[in-house]
Amino acid sequence: MKILYAGSEALPFAASGGLGDVLGSLPAAIKEKYPDADVRVVMPLYGSVSDEYRRDMKRECETTVRLAWRTQYCGIYSYEYKGVTFYFIDNEYYFKRPSLYGSFDDGERFAFFGRAILDLMHRVDFFPDVLHCNDWQTASAVLYLRTLYGGDGRYRAVKAVYTIHNIEYQGVYGTEILGDVFGLGTNVRGVVEYDGDINLTKSAIVCADAVTTVSPHYAEEIQTEFYSHGLYHVLRLYKDKLSGIINGIDFDYYNPETDSEIAKNFSAKAYSGKHECKTELHRIMWLEENPDTPIVAMISRLVKHKCVDLVERVIEEYLGDDVQFVVLGTGDYAYEEFFTNLSHRYPSKVAVSLQFNKSLSKKIYAGADMFLMPSQSEPCGLSQMIASRYGAVAIVRETGGLSDSITPYNEFTNEGIGFTFSNYNAHDMLYTMRYATSVYRDKKRWTSLMRRAMKTDFSWGASAEKYMSLYEGLIG
Repeated sequence: MKILYAGSEALPFAASGGLGDVLGSLPAAIKEKYPDADVRVVMPLYGSVSDEYRRDMKRECETTVRLAWRTQYCGIYSYEYKGVTFYFIDNEYYFKRPSLYGSFDDGERFAFFGRAILDLMHRVDFFPDVLHCNDWQTASAVLYLRTLYGGDGRYRAVKAVYTIHNIEYQGVYGTEILGDVFGLGTNVRGVVEYDGDINLTKSAIVCADAVTTVSPHYAEEIQTEFYSHGLYHVLRLYKDKLSGIINGIDFDYYNPETDSEIAKNFSAKAYSGKHECKTELHRIMWLEENPDTPIVAMISRLVKHKCVDLVERVIEEYLGDDVQFVVLGTGDYAYEEFFTNLSHRYPSKVAVSLQFNKSLSKKIYAGADMFLMPSQSEPCGLSQMIASRYGAVAIVRETGGLSDSITPYNEFTNEGIGFTFSNYNAHDMLYTMRYATSVYRDKKRWTSLMRRAMKTDFSWGASAEKYMSLYEGLIG
């Protein structure tokens, strides 16, 4: 089987969020599990891609891409990574920018990328069985595949899969640029138009052979008005081709048995090293050292969407118990100020670091006893999986991928790997946090729960099987 993944970012080359993790891991997992598959990835060659990778890239060809009335240069480079061929689309006018997204002409930039993805197939003579596009930045490739390129039998044979990583970002533009930027006629207006605008995600949902999202629960949620950001009518109409496949995490990178960035390696079988990691966390965060006091960690963007408002409302009540609280992240100024002031009022109990620091985050995962993630919505979420891998038992709200990945602890059957609450309510969250703390006091029960969480398979292997099953179903 030949599979071409298309995305606007991929680790380790350029990434700003979870999409980069997926495109850096899923293709390699497919290749590892199915060695006979020909797996390739295409992404833009951003100015931020380091010379470490550029030096070893192979120039495949230089060509031009037609975009409405424009004819733009397009260089195609390739690089082998984890057994997967990565193609890079070079055009400095579009991709040599200070950041990956947020430019005034993002619509034009990624319309060019969509055309380049399809021209790539001809230029490198690789017509895949499946073209798997991700998020609105590649939605135009699905649209072009079924419109401008539909007259060529080689393209008609390609099956298109479109994955929604976050329904909030849809690629919405005014209809006045349909011809001038996207190079499309009014005959496709019914496919691309939604609520009076061009909506690229809507067009990809209509044109794709299969639509997926990053967890089964999120696939159900986005068919409701509350979660869909306006697209629930379309998603309900095409629900028969919609499914959810939960993401995984890189088990090699997030591995407490081999991680060189934590104080002491440990595993579910030999977990004594976690105590040393907790001691190190006390020291680097300037907390009072008490091995019997549970540390609850929160690694997050400090915004309302992540339910930081719930934490703000009840955290001082919780600190009245024998607990400690560690926060890592950046976000809204008001929340940053709140947590900073909280750490000043409770210096022995609260530690706050307002930064994005991957190395420190791993130290926190390894040293914490619990991990709080009470999101308002969460398409998949990776932090709760990483925390579980490092023995920080997750406390989550039952939404999206959090609901699919964290099964609630049952004290009667001794099952489950974390603690959950359903209502968007601060005191429901506080009750759950206090219940988790009470279980922590029973070391035998807690050890069993922690080890079960650590042994849960959150690797990409299971997800790879489900994606391959989807692809096989499409191509028969």
